[in-house]
Amino acid sequence: MKEHKKFIEAANGPSLAEINGTVRIPKHHGFLRNILAFSGPGALVAVGYMDPGNWITSIGGGAQYGYVLLSVVFVSSLIAMLLQYMASKLGIVTGLDLAQATRQHTGKKLGIALWIVTELAIMATDIAEVIGGAIALNLLVGLPIIWGVILTIFDVLLLLFLMRLGFRKIEAIVITLITVIMVVFVYEVAISNPAIAEIAHGFIPQKEIINRGQLTMALGIVGATVMPHNLYLHSSIAQTRRYNRKDEEDVARAVRFSTWDSNIQLTVAFIINTLLLVLGASMFFGRGEGLGTFTSLYNALQDHHLAGAVASPLLSTLFAVALLASGQNSTITGTLSGQIVMEGFINLKLPTWARRLLTRGLSVIPVLIAAIYYQGREAGLDTLMIRSQVFLSIALPVSMIPLVYFTSSEKIMGKRFKNTKLIAGLGWLAAIMLTVLNLKLIVDMF
Repeated sequence: MKEHKKFIEAANGPSLAEINGTVRIPKHHGFLRNILAFSGPGALVAVGYMDPGNWITSIGGGAQYGYVLLSVVFVSSLIAMLLQYMASKLGIVTGLDLAQATRQHTGKKLGIALWIVTELAIMATDIAEVIGGAIALNLLVGLPIIWGVILTIFDVLLLLFLMRLGFRKIEAIVITLITVIMVVFVYEVAISNPAIAEIAHGFIPQKEIINRGQLTMALGIVGATVMPHNLYLHSSIAQTRRYNRKDEEDVARAVRFSTWDSNIQLTVAFIINTLLLVLGASMFFGRGEGLGTFTSLYNALQDHHLAGAVASPLLSTLFAVALLASGQNSTITGTLSGQIVMEGFINLKLPTWARRLLTRGLSVIPVLIAAIYYQGREAGLDTLMIRSQVFLSIALPVSMIPLVYFTSSEKIMGKRFKNTKLIAGLGWLAAIMLTVLNLKLIVDMF
């Protein structure tokens, strides 16, 4: 641990200081008690893998190509587990989040440039969440999309209130909303009568994936696997547990159970993404043209010509409820990520309310301008959502490459906690592959 002590001391204070080390963990080492104590941060991370921005891709993939792309969803989830393991380990072992660690190894000008790129990526992530939440409110209660976008600004007040109650309360709310999403799609898939044998076959890679159309959709699924903000988020909130940071064994225990938490929650995200693709395949395969927006999916679920005999207004309403739950979850994690990045890269110290309002405003303002420009039409907002993914693609190497480098360094992590050669090799392979795929998506987009 002495080998990286100097590195730790160079940080600009604890990450998310108001919640850092606030959650008690049991002194005894019983497996179940530890799992329960460390469960929570993984749920906030998993939100990024099932946010509204992923829905169109997953359902559309099933509607156009059936169950063929399920193997892509599976591989994507394995990559997510690997990179999130590295992110949580970095935070627990060094006491730094990824933004702080990156800033310590760059000059002032480069640090500001990296902050701008990362901030744009978080804005791009939030755009999908804000649009999804606003459209869900429009579908459920008829609230005009422009007013729905404005309303999302006040989500920050809800977050401030929840933070006063303690970080465990936020974790509980996020887990509850994930459960709502899971229940909705389990029900919708169950009544859609999916082909079980074809689902099982879909998890085996098929040669059809390399066809142009399937490959483009597969690139979309894989390219959306790792959201840059999730790596910053996990490296910070993994530190909310009150473990003994000077005791190597206690640090090792924290890494172990944080990994369990992350993998369990990402498995849930994998199941939900599988359900989304299966829903698209079982209900709309062969007639899925024009299902590229949330409203078109909402309408299709009650259209007997598209969804078959099971179509009903209830399915549409449940879809909108799940969309709203996903949007609310994502706004919580997006705002926290914005704070982590702003504090870590440029050490900007503001009152908590001002800091969160600023990070929320940065993401909402572009959507509001677009909503006014397009007069609340969803088609225009969908175009904005697609174009915003460019920033995610640019920011991905900025977050992944430093993460793999830091966690593979004995100087930073110590001999015990650095990545093994196998983990480091897989990490570099995933980072290079995802970077290339995202660059390919940019080329295809334009």
